Amino acid sequence: RELAHSSRRAAAHEPESRHNMLLLTCFAVHLEPRLATRAHAAPLFDPLGLEQVQPTAQAHHQLVPAGGAMVAALAAARPEAALAKGGEYGIFEGRIVSLAHPAVMAMMYAATAWAAFTGYQWRQLREIGNQITELKDRKKKHESQLKVLADGEAEAAPPALTAELASLTSQIDELTTTRKELASSDLRAKHYQVGSVILGLGTAFAIEGPVNTFLRAQKLFPGPHLYAGAGVVVCWAMAASLVPLMSKGKDAARTAHIAFNVLALGLFTWQLPTGWDITLKVIKFTKFP
Repeated sequence: RELAHSSRRAAAHEPESRHNMLLLTCFAVHLEPRLATRAHAAPLFDPLGLEQVQPTAQAHHQLVPAGGAMVAALAAARPEAALAKGGEYGIFEGRIVSLAHPAVMAMMYAATAWAAFTGYQWRQLREIGNQITELKDRKKKHESQLKVLADGEAEAAPPALTAELASLTSQIDELTTTRKELASSDLRAKHYQVGSVILGLGTAFAIEGPVNTFLRAQKLFPGPHLYAGAGVVVCWAMAASLVPLMSKGKDAARTAHIAFNVLALGLFTWQLPTGWDITLKVIKFTKFP
């Protein structure tokens, strides 16, 4: 048992031992010329004749190639230490983490489309009340005209006036039903929640993508996909910054909010082909996990 335990400890410390040996060898190669120069520069006090043990210049020239060969052997035995790249970040260079960016951004694209739909419905719900009010005002005018005609003992109301009054009543009923349906959907809360997810998770993984690329390739690849992605994140931030003004009823802020989100959705859609090509390359050049 003690022998097996010692073997396991030796195996566990083997990489550290190799690294220490490499440092010692490099130090010896660097120090040897200084020792040889000092030995030939001036005689030393050596009553016991120990100076004969010092290596000569010829021995030094033999030691340097031997040290270089040992360094090369140790570097070959531990290539990750020599190259300082290739797997040093572990799972963060693997396929799972590398595919997290395209997977999450695909969900963010769907969330952006859903946010646009709920935002449009919420705007429709906010404006439908004004439409109903205008139709009711027009209906009252027509009803007043019919009352005047009835008081004047007219034989019959004009058919056009009666048809228009019926049309106004039908439109009011239809819009009232639509408003009840939209109000029951709690669109404002849904739009706010999905917008918060896009702003938080989408921004985080928009940054994670270039970071992961740098970990794997030790460089970035500036191009249309990267620039469009940066534009999408900026549009998200600008749209979110207008929410306080929108809550105060500023129509200009609402219009700008819609414009930024439409631009973000357009850039996002334009990114899809290049994003798909990059995803295929990630699958090709990475391994699990």
